[in-house]
Amino acid sequence: MERVDSLIHARWVIPVEPEGAVLENFGVAIEAGRIVDLAPSAELNSRYTSGQVRNLDQHALIPGLINSHTHAAMTLLRGLADDLPLMTWLTEHIWPAEQRWVGEEFVRAGSTLAIGEMLRGGVTCFNDMYFFPEQTAQAAKDAGMRAVIGMIVINVPSAYASGPQEYLHKGLEFHDKYKDDPLIRPIFSPHAPYTVDEQWLTQVRTYSDELQLPIHMHVHETADEISGSLDQHGKRPLQLLDEMGLVSPHLLAIHATQLEEAEIERLAEAGAHVVHCPESNLKLASGFCPSAALDEAGVNVALGTDSAASNNDLDMIGEMRTAALLGKAVAANAAAIPASRVLRMATLNGAQALGIDDLVGSIEPGKQADLAAINLNEIELSPIYNPLSHLVYATNRQHVSDVWVAGKNLVREGRLSTVDKTQAIKQAEYWRSQIAAENSKSV
Repeated sequence: MERVDSLIHARWVIPVEPEGAVLENFGVAIEAGRIVDLAPSAELNSRYTSGQVRNLDQHALIPGLINSHTHAAMTLLRGLADDLPLMTWLTEHIWPAEQRWVGEEFVRAGSTLAIGEMLRGGVTCFNDMYFFPEQTAQAAKDAGMRAVIGMIVINVPSAYASGPQEYLHKGLEFHDKYKDDPLIRPIFSPHAPYTVDEQWLTQVRTYSDELQLPIHMHVHETADEISGSLDQHGKRPLQLLDEMGLVSPHLLAIHATQLEEAEIERLAEAGAHVVHCPESNLKLASGFCPSAALDEAGVNVALGTDSAASNNDLDMIGEMRTAALLGKAVAANAAAIPASRVLRMATLNGAQALGIDDLVGSIEPGKQADLAAINLNEIELSPIYNPLSHLVYATNRQHVSDVWVAGKNLVREGRLSTVDKTQAIKQAEYWRSQIAAENSKSV
């Protein structure tokens, strides 16, 4: 018998590839952080021996969820300003707070808080866009979590950089530091077409082509964004991006709530990706991403939460349910965005958009052992006819029991093993008290 680092047996394994498959009484063998076998539990036990064996006989084992759009450090602004339209929320509340408070310590504390929250919800990888990306990357590494970290570019000066040129310079330094890291991947993250001038977007495209890195950007988020572009340029933002060569397989268009049929066709033709953030878009009344139409056209659609300041959580299981229900309502078709497809959006589609689908996104031999186990043995989940459907329509993140990244058990029986929960909450309260006190002075 071959010895491996660990064996995980589950009542159900839902590998995502092939889509819709549910494997009963299966398990995985893990060696050096990778899945080396996926087979019925009886077969695994006859082939392998291990000092670490988990028998999850009431659980579904799935690929770790991928949160394809976050601003992790903004967890420290959760609930600061609610029930406001996007531009009011940004210009009168969020941006002033960021100008006043965001620095290295803020970003490290906020990112650590977010990482703990995401891990407990079954998220094993997140794609981030924020200032001081080095701090978010280090927080992820400290926790053993996988992350794709944005090299942000924006016209607005901040404590991190004075303008687009310095943002790009620091971003390239970040790339050089992390390009070979096993857990951290750099990605270009220009904020949006209306906050980054054309010359800098063109420069980002050039670097993206040279380094073969994706570009992660807010695109067609609101109707105001469209009307502003038409007033200023006589063209819709996606057309401007296309003319700059940015609509390509490298593009992750975040939100995409304002799309015409021809634009959907163009995104599909170009091989671009869309990251759907349904709960943030609903809360900010930004509009509805036509996820079913995009999916039908062949556009790769991934899922993200956006920030905890606009969502107000980083719950990807909740996001799956909202995406499934909203997709049906927008398409006026109860068969649109079925459970199997929305789980794929939250796993393998995210990995494909981020260019890491050779590593993660499905449970297959050769891939990294990024996994989440969901306990289905609860009264509110009984009876179970279809465990895959249950994941989307009945479970919540409190049902996540265990999480592994590269074979390391970062959450065991609901408890974080690499993030100090007490310290993270203490830091969050410290920042809340500082920000609340300052806000009370300005009222």
